[in-house]
Amino acid sequence: MARGALPKGQPRFRLTFIRQWREKKGFSLDALASRVPMDKGNLSKVERGLLPYNQEMLERLADALGTDPASLLMRDPTDPDGIWSIWDQAKPGERRQIAEVAKTLVRTSRTGTDG
Repeated sequence: MARGALPKGQPRFRLTFIRQWREKKGFSLDALASRVPMDKGNLSKVERGLLPYNQEMLERLADALGTDPASLLMRDPTDPDGIWSIWDQAKPGERRQIAEVAKTLVRTSRTGTDG
């Protein structure tokens, strides 16, 4: 193996949550690839970090998966305790309360009044 080279199959690019979103939404690799459209082999490589993604690809994938491009990079839709999973389940009034509690939590931790 060349010096500095990664072993075959190791991610070379930033990993995303594309696979998790695809599986959560019930898409097979074939179905999502044809919907985007892109080669399913390339989609698989992007999911595994073997091929880079670009903004246009993220936007097409996000549209097909009913989310936004940032979520494909930062949000694991399978984490039920993740703040965005909780946010997605909340009603508008509950979202306002969540935001206020979060602001208070951050504010008190910065002032050292959290106990």
